[in-house]
Amino acid sequence: MTLPGEMTVVEIAAPGGPEQLKTAIRPVPKPGDGEVLVRVQAAGVNRPDVMQRQGRYPPPPGASDLPGMEIAGEVVALGPNVSGVSLGDKVTSLLPGGGYAGYAVAAAPLLMPIPKGLSMVEAAAIPETFLTVWTNLFERGRCKAGDIVLIHGGTSGIGTTAIQLARVSGAKVFATAGSDAKARACEALGAVRGIDYKTEDFVEVIRAETKGYGVDITLDMVAGSYVQRNLDIAAVEGRIVTISLLGGSRAEINVGMILIKRLTLTGSTLRSRTVAQKAAVADAVRQNVWPLIESGKVRPVIFKTFPLAEASEAHRLMETSNHIGKIVLTV
Repeated sequence: MTLPGEMTVVEIAAPGGPEQLKTAIRPVPKPGDGEVLVRVQAAGVNRPDVMQRQGRYPPPPGASDLPGMEIAGEVVALGPNVSGVSLGDKVTSLLPGGGYAGYAVAAAPLLMPIPKGLSMVEAAAIPETFLTVWTNLFERGRCKAGDIVLIHGGTSGIGTTAIQLARVSGAKVFATAGSDAKARACEALGAVRGIDYKTEDFVEVIRAETKGYGVDITLDMVAGSYVQRNLDIAAVEGRIVTISLLGGSRAEINVGMILIKRLTLTGSTLRSRTVAQKAAVADAVRQNVWPLIESGKVRPVIFKTFPLAEASEAHRLMETSNHIGKIVLTV
């Protein structure tokens, strides 16, 4: 296959607002040891992309400076020491960066086949979101049938995924969202109760709905003022898993509550992990989640797509928080 020498990308001209996302022409990258080159057909948009654009979340050392942590497309070149991958394979993959481009380099162990029945746009909405939910809700949070689960940000890409996966695992799901319509959207995805955090106190709602039992697992992307409130409604032996800091990184808490309830406070990031660590999560997702996707029990929720050149508009939409599900760029 003859590849072009150059490609269109969207780069961050300077830290700042969505207007700092600019199209540019760059050389097509070459895959290194254990890597492949993917012709990108779609790229997911995520909150970390916004944070990177703002200058608050730099890429890991050695990663592309371009935003974009999940893609779907076709394998068009193989680097040295790659096995189990063929030219022409249709794949989706997690990236440390570089997805907002016509071509992207991906680590071969992170490639996942497109689930049967999914479009490239839907496939591009899977890696960052589904791997994050799996490793945090199921591996760290130990979600299982019968658990009561609270998901903050229920209509985000993470939230819509977490609601579905927790529901099919047999958990009873509650979710917070920023409007009554969004709360009802959470219920349509499988939550037993969506909570409009602008008009309702989720602590009071959970206490009433669970008759004082509380929550076995909280998946929290807010932190800040939510931390103590999460402790307040945690059940005995509860697990609170923090995956983002949208409400701030500092909180004053009653540590005694952790002791009395025997709570676990944990959290993680995915981007900075090694390829081997991320590959282990990808393997678990393929084994446990791909059958659910292909059977139609779980589906990535796509809110809107934008052409690559309109990445700034995609970021503007994400910053309004008016979306339900994923925003995806098409290439």
